[in-house]
Amino acid sequence: MAKSSRRQRRKLKAEINVVPYIDVTLVLLIIFMITTPLLNLGVDIELPRSDARSLDIDREPVLVTVDQDGSMFLTLGEEARETVDQETLVAKLGAFVRNNPEIPVLVGGDGRVDYAQVYQVLVLLQQANVPKVGLMSQPLETSGAGN
Repeated sequence: MAKSSRRQRRKLKAEINVVPYIDVTLVLLIIFMITTPLLNLGVDIELPRSDARSLDIDREPVLVTVDQDGSMFLTLGEEARETVDQETLVAKLGAFVRNNPEIPVLVGGDGRVDYAQVYQVLVLLQQANVPKVGLMSQPLETSGAGN
């Protein structure tokens, strides 16, 4: 009867239970689906279009943007974009450019904003002793019909 008791023992399963892995994967998918739209925290501006060639910049530039309402935003290198007033722009950018004199500074004005507001930003950059300023634009859309 020793042989019959051996036959009744449970055999080991050589399978992997993947249900916990699927559960974890679905939870991570839901987390990423919720957090991804929150990461897009830009300012919605419509840059003017031009056929100027793009610049080859080695370092992350300083961005000063003016939106349609005339609000100014400052992005220092890889830091987050922040809303600034005129005095804060001059103070922060002046200190940053003194420590990083070779960093490029780019101004992006919404195409729907008054030119005088973008010009005022250029005056503020001059007060902050910024040596060189570039203006941002979108490339012209080319039509394939030979126009």
